[in-house]
Amino acid sequence: MEPITHFLTGACIGRAGLNRKTAYATLAAVLAAEAADLDVLWGLRGPVEELKHHRGITHTFIAAPVVAGVVMGVVWLLDRWVQARRRRKLAAAPSRPADPGAPGPRLPQPVHWGWLYGTALIVALSHLLLDWTNNYGLRPFYPFNPRWYAGSFVFIAEPVLWALLGSALVIPALLGLADAEIGARRVAFRGRGWAIFALTGMVLLWGWRWAEHAQAQALVENTQIATAPVKRMALEPYPVNLFRWHAILETAEYYQTAEIDTRSGVITSDPQTDVIFKPSATAATEAAKRTLLGQVYLDWGTWAVVRDVGPEPIPGPVAGMAPPQLPPNRQWTTVEFTDLRFDYSYLGTGRATGRSPLSGWVYIVDGRDDAGEAMNGREQR
Repeated sequence: MEPITHFLTGACIGRAGLNRKTAYATLAAVLAAEAADLDVLWGLRGPVEELKHHRGITHTFIAAPVVAGVVMGVVWLLDRWVQARRRRKLAAAPSRPADPGAPGPRLPQPVHWGWLYGTALIVALSHLLLDWTNNYGLRPFYPFNPRWYAGSFVFIAEPVLWALLGSALVIPALLGLADAEIGARRVAFRGRGWAIFALTGMVLLWGWRWAEHAQAQALVENTQIATAPVKRMALEPYPVNLFRWHAILETAEYYQTAEIDTRSGVITSDPQTDVIFKPSATAATEAAKRTLLGQVYLDWGTWAVVRDVGPEPIPGPVAGMAPPQLPPNRQWTTVEFTDLRFDYSYLGTGRATGRSPLSGWVYIVDGRDDAGEAMNGREQR
């Protein structure tokens, strides 16, 4: 999932009761919720390196305890800074005679490091669970098992989850402001019930989407969409609408796509526009598969399509990568890598628009030499 959902989930887990066990619980939960995605820093070495390492070792079961430990280290450093700052303030405060009737100083909530580590570990594991629900997937058993796993029943950015989890944080804050206005007693650990409600709602939403995914699969299996035997199929989710699914069916010679509505049971597929013939292999596509981008993309892209699109791809030159400058006696071509899981139309993207998310491009010279690789408008140097 994208960072918003991870951060909100971490905050809700922290406020669901763990913050009553130790100080910094919510902070540790929020940090652990997104810590695994620090692997995007590989993008500093180029877009292909980012694809290679994103949802890699930091998104595994063996790394989750390490991620939780790193978060603990950050919180420990923060606690040391807070304690040092408090001591400096006490040392700088002017001494005053004690008032026997005055209440004692308010002590901060103690830190229980065992509970704090447990909180960070739970949230680090929740990151893996959230990422599994969408169609990008992850490899939780890497390096022992390099297989990608993907639930493919939740869109990678789901506004329903934003509203559900966000309300569990915003509503208690608003109620706290209202209580402050009327002078009501401040409630410690406000919002526990709302956090539990939001997390429960998220699980129920997953269950609902899982059931709709199964219903969509049953509709496709019981309907003849393609005219040739189907080798495999996949169903991809849309955001917000739980009843709408994008189907991909693979035959020996082509891919057939369709739109599924589980509420009405209607399947829509046009044989003229929803058939994608498998491109022929060329010397350039075979050379492109051996490049760094090709190896990384085919390792990740479970529905990858590799196409030789000629020297000038449609709708224009590859963004962020200038064409190779060659003498007249040498020829070059552009090889495109796309993954059909992300190639359906939504918000102005998809094959029909010429803007397919997570596409890759390789320039191949004379059918064998790598002359440049790019993804997402950035060239791999």
